[in-house]
Amino acid sequence: MESTKNVRGEERPAIHLVDAECDALYALALTIQAKKPERAAMLLAELDRAEVHPAETLPAGVVTMNSRVEFVDEASGTRRTVELVYPHEADIDAGKVSILTPVGIGLIGMAAGSAILWPDRDGHERLLRIVSVAPAVR
Repeated sequence: MESTKNVRGEERPAIHLVDAECDALYALALTIQAKKPERAAMLLAELDRAEVHPAETLPAGVVTMNSRVEFVDEASGTRRTVELVYPHEADIDAGKVSILTPVGIGLIGMAAGSAILWPDRDGHERLLRIVSVAPAVR
């Protein structure tokens, strides 16, 4: 698999997606393209570089939709635990983060122990390190 580099030329870690979720996320990205072209482009770029698997062969410890993810922002040391959800389920007070937020797009498909340099809402790059992933109940 070809490595994907960020704007600084640094390699991004491999990401893995469940085939059905990948299809749903492509459809979601296409529906927001007119209103949120930057977010759609970010999500489509991540989907395009992902290794896609049937659910039963997805590697353990990978962030999927509805999984609970503990991660650290290495710059600030802030540790958060969130559930990655579709936009209509988002509730920041309940720790449910939309896949269409920058952090949501950055987390999808990442594995526990990996890290990615990813922009926040203000466009500042943050190093996000995945501490643990509790799988979604399927």
